[in-house]
Amino acid sequence: MTTLFGRRVLLRPLEVADFKAWREVRRRNVEWLTKWEPARVPGQPDVVESKDAFAARCSARQRERQLGTGFGFGIFVNGEFAGEINLSSVQRGPFQSAYVGYWIDQKHAGNGYVPESLVVLARFVFEDLHLHRMQIAIIPRNHASRRVVEKLKIRDEGIALRYLEINGVWEDHIRYAITAEEWWERRDELLAEWVE
Repeated sequence: MTTLFGRRVLLRPLEVADFKAWREVRRRNVEWLTKWEPARVPGQPDVVESKDAFAARCSARQRERQLGTGFGFGIFVNGEFAGEINLSSVQRGPFQSAYVGYWIDQKHAGNGYVPESLVVLARFVFEDLHLHRMQIAIIPRNHASRRVVEKLKIRDEGIALRYLEINGVWEDHIRYAITAEEWWERRDELLAEWVE
């Protein structure tokens, strides 16, 4: 199991044993989070309320890790589950790229845990997976998520119109990206500020 360490955060894949803590955080943050997420597919089990659905989600993430197509991590602060950061759609060949999504428990927001987690993940992306590009797409009005990439000075590549379906609506997203060249140029500065 891949575990990544930051200065204050620990990133590790979620397990079925995390369900109770995950459900508590998701229930408490329903208003804070669901406006930024895809709508639940009608007829599908609710992963927040069904331990079996959560277990299936954990198994799917494990298969993605085994195939090298995705790497999902829970964010833990002082041993407590605080959010998630997920690397998805890992593409090899000439693209060598992946997408990142993240969320944090509102009670932990504003403490720099997500920027720290993103730097820890970037080190994994560029130094362990040897990808060339990491991308993050954010709805323009999601100022909390945008603050994360702005703190890290990750490059804004412009707006993609009607890019992703979020909560039942095709939403524009600002696309942010960092490449391996930028990582190696800024690595020491980012690690010193956020991780080491």
